[in-house]
Amino acid sequence: MRLRTSKDRLKIEHSIIDGVRGILEELLAANPAIRSVIPGVIRPVRDARGKIKVRITVPTQNGWKAIALSAGARQELFISTDIGKEDLEKALKEAGAEVQ
Repeated sequence: MRLRTSKDRLKIEHSIIDGVRGILEELLAANPAIRSVIPGVIRPVRDARGKIKVRITVPTQNGWKAIALSAGARQELFISTDIGKEDLEKALKEAGAEVQ
């Protein structure tokens, strides 16, 4: 299955929860070391209110897996990059997300 792309590095297979797309576009624009971001499935949760929160969870073969929380939903984000967890958290904060 081919993924649709937005500006070449944001791969879109599913929709993206409210507010997260802008943060991801800002993150990719400011960080050329990030090869791509692939948003995953959206699931409803109770505690996802207020400012957009992102938690980097586990390393993957080619980067990091993160969870974005916003508007009563959670979404997995697969971030393809060689940068470390601390640098990625800093980049997410600069893009406007609250990092947990």
